[in-house]
Amino acid sequence: MKRIESTQNALVKHWKKLVTSKKDRDKSEEFLVEGFHLVEEALKKEGTILHLIVREDLELPAGWKTDNLQMIQVTKAVAKELVETEQSQGIFAHCRQPELVDEEADSWKKILLIDAVQDPGNVGTMIRTADAAGMDAVILGKGSADPFNPKTVRSAQGSHFHIPVVRGELGEWIDRAKSAGIKVIGTGLHNAVDHFTVNPLSEFALIVGNEGSGVAADYLSKADAVVKIPLYGKAESLNVAIAAGILLYTYGKQ
Repeated sequence: MKRIESTQNALVKHWKKLVTSKKDRDKSEEFLVEGFHLVEEALKKEGTILHLIVREDLELPAGWKTDNLQMIQVTKAVAKELVETEQSQGIFAHCRQPELVDEEADSWKKILLIDAVQDPGNVGTMIRTADAAGMDAVILGKGSADPFNPKTVRSAQGSHFHIPVVRGELGEWIDRAKSAGIKVIGTGLHNAVDHFTVNPLSEFALIVGNEGSGVAADYLSKADAVVKIPLYGKAESLNVAIAAGILLYTYGKQ
């Protein structure tokens, strides 16, 4: 096992940039995950991990298959450079961002479209919820948080390795869904029906929007239906990730 002791090592500097810089994540098409659960999920997706990084005082779980991986042991000082949080589990995976093969998208029948949701925690939670609800893919439109931001990755809890997460032009994806006969459901307050009046669907694309301004009017104008979740108490609104969860489970009911 290779060992790195210096925080000035070129590879350590690259890993740190993957944590702190969207520009570097985009340019390299790589990202870093931290913690036993996320690394274990990455291990299940063959060809994803470039380096498995282990702090010097740790032992790996007995069941992990690491034979074909490039493993690197690092000092506590190096491990500390790679985390934004106070508490680190001391294990990391340097990963490739998944590539989308366009033909794959032709088979998607249940899609979550996210319009300009800026909070990484909300975006990560929606990726995780879409995965749990059996969706085929998540599309992130312009203005949304970076799906490979460490906060997004932590909130998604490994779902990046289970479900395609794609950045794209939402208008094009809406048109693509409609031309494939997939019903497009927007979320909003104007000219909207209560969400439970729309029956469960085997194929649908759900659009959720920005925390403050909601889904852009251009996208809502293309939707087959616009729905709202009724509020029975005194709260003015629901968190976008909670709302997405309610709707995904309503329409994707098996």
